[in-house]
Amino acid sequence: MKQKKNRHILVTSALPYANGPLHLGHLVEFIQADIWVRFQRLQGHQCLFLSGDDAHGTTTMLNAEKMQISPEDLINRYHRERLRDLADFNIALDTYYTSHSPENQQLSSDIYKKLRDRGDIKTETIEQAFDPVKSIFLPDRYVKGTCPQCKTPDQYGDNCEACGATYTPADLMDARSVISGAVPIKKASLHYFFELSHYADFLKAWTTTVGHLPIALQNKLEEWFAAGLRSWDISRDAPYFGFEIPDAPGKYFYVWLDAPIGYMASLKHLCAKRPELSFDAYWSLNNAENSEVYHFIGKDIVYFHALFWPAILKGSGYRLPSAIFAHGFLTVNGQKMSKSRGTFITARDYLAVADAEYLRYYLASKLTAGIEDLDFGMDDFVQRVNSDLVGKLVNIASRTAKFINQLFDNTLSATIDTALLDNFVAAESSIATAYETREYHRAIREIMKWCDKANQYVDENKPWILVKSPDTLTQAHIVCSTALHLFKVLMTYLRPVLPTLSERVADFLNSQLDWHTMGIPLGAHTIRPFSPLLQRLELEKVQHMMPNTPETEPTSPTVTPSQDTTTISIDDVMKVDLRIAKILTAEHVPDADKLIKFQLDIGEEKPRQVFAGIKAAYPNPEVLVGKLTVMVANLAPRKMRFGLSEGMVLAAGPGGSDLWILEPHAGAQPGMKVK
Repeated sequence: MKQKKNRHILVTSALPYANGPLHLGHLVEFIQADIWVRFQRLQGHQCLFLSGDDAHGTTTMLNAEKMQISPEDLINRYHRERLRDLADFNIALDTYYTSHSPENQQLSSDIYKKLRDRGDIKTETIEQAFDPVKSIFLPDRYVKGTCPQCKTPDQYGDNCEACGATYTPADLMDARSVISGAVPIKKASLHYFFELSHYADFLKAWTTTVGHLPIALQNKLEEWFAAGLRSWDISRDAPYFGFEIPDAPGKYFYVWLDAPIGYMASLKHLCAKRPELSFDAYWSLNNAENSEVYHFIGKDIVYFHALFWPAILKGSGYRLPSAIFAHGFLTVNGQKMSKSRGTFITARDYLAVADAEYLRYYLASKLTAGIEDLDFGMDDFVQRVNSDLVGKLVNIASRTAKFINQLFDNTLSATIDTALLDNFVAAESSIATAYETREYHRAIREIMKWCDKANQYVDENKPWILVKSPDTLTQAHIVCSTALHLFKVLMTYLRPVLPTLSERVADFLNSQLDWHTMGIPLGAHTIRPFSPLLQRLELEKVQHMMPNTPETEPTSPTVTPSQDTTTISIDDVMKVDLRIAKILTAEHVPDADKLIKFQLDIGEEKPRQVFAGIKAAYPNPEVLVGKLTVMVANLAPRKMRFGLSEGMVLAAGPGGSDLWILEPHAGAQPGMKVK
């Protein structure tokens, strides 16, 4: 894929509000942005990646009061936790800062003054929701009621989560204070407004320019334009934790004014630490042609980023974003993340039971350039990781490296199948395009297709047989060396997604995983002894990342009799990983009426143990030893009274004694994929 050289890119991830720990919903965005950033850096571009805490607002003030600490202490506590969590998920930020900073206060004040001097700021005395019990003006998020547009109950006072409408707390029906539960009263107060309507024509043109926003959002924007752009209230009354508005004692900037300016403040902070960087190189209007700025956000904050933010930048003389990339929400087992439902998973909850790389891969396999919601399904997560990463990807190395280590003095063959290697490298353009356009699911799908081809190459050439004869030992050396070259290419493609695994693979191969040189053969190159790169996931363990969920609770929606269970979709079929398995041992299970215990070879380093209820059909299971059969390799392991069953053997027949395991053709080899 041809791209212009020496791109200078600034990427931001939305600032998570400083009112709690990071959770999987936050990580969707950080991981999506991080993959894109890492890809750009692999291409040789300068790509800065910034984020930070959204620190201001009434919520911060009230939570700190509840904890009997200062707001500064509260945001510092969460800041330290987030730095740790982001590092553990391998998020390659250049800086993670805070909106409560001197840089942000200066920029916010300067931008406000420029807008004021242009005539874009007006004042108006308004009646505002006031809590008569707590004696405090209520911010939008501290008033709940029924949406005036779609009549959905329990909506916040600034926008409706059901229909997307924006409004003021005064517009809500059946309003109540979230703080005390009291019915808010109206109280007059002088407020400052940004005249968004001054920029209506500009925003209409900017938002409809190809590439600036996801197309799926333009219909929603059209609704807002049709309704007319309203003046935006940018002030809040004391008491409030935030920046005081210049020349307006007791009035503070609304958090949504200074939060996006925090992107700029974070860069100023970084530039002070790295003198080679220039703030103006990215935010000056004069340098807009020489640099790129991209914001990764959730679809729920598009209104602020696609309308308010460009208008503020335009009015204050700064460059505009090159594009805004929005993503959908994350659900868990098909349900909205919720503490009461036991589906709220923090970064720490996840890391207590699973490797960060697994979540990065799983989300990448689902992420697109669109705004569709994506689901973190426990069963699907375990199956995808075990099938793709363990069963396909690292399997290439585990089944060939041992021969290089043991028989060829850790040295690769100088001769390999360069034509096959070239075919793998030729996929670079398509995979690079998928990364660039944020169609990560397409990149993963294509990479896994090439993983299958690499495993097929090993299956067809059978190095475990070639090494048994001196006459074919050289060929075995070539086959295993070729397979490891293919593995190196595949891991290079996956570097943006799996940075930690990539480092381990680079160490094992004693070679850099460089995007631009991955097609150059290593020659008679020395590798290091192979050790297992990944561990299989166990569903039972993964379920414990939801600490509030009882162990007996199902992890996926229960099928009721009214649901159709007679058909499945093609997507369901594509999830099933069928493999040729050689039966190494077969024996009765004591105290079990129906079970036979198998040890099966599917081309992995260790045999798989599988229990099958076919004892009636095979009273003498020893006759099965040495035969080939077909098994489901990506079925989640099941802990049974007799041991762990790591798959399913396929059989056909009416049942009982009339049941036969499936036997593939004689040319099949263990580990081959059945299609």
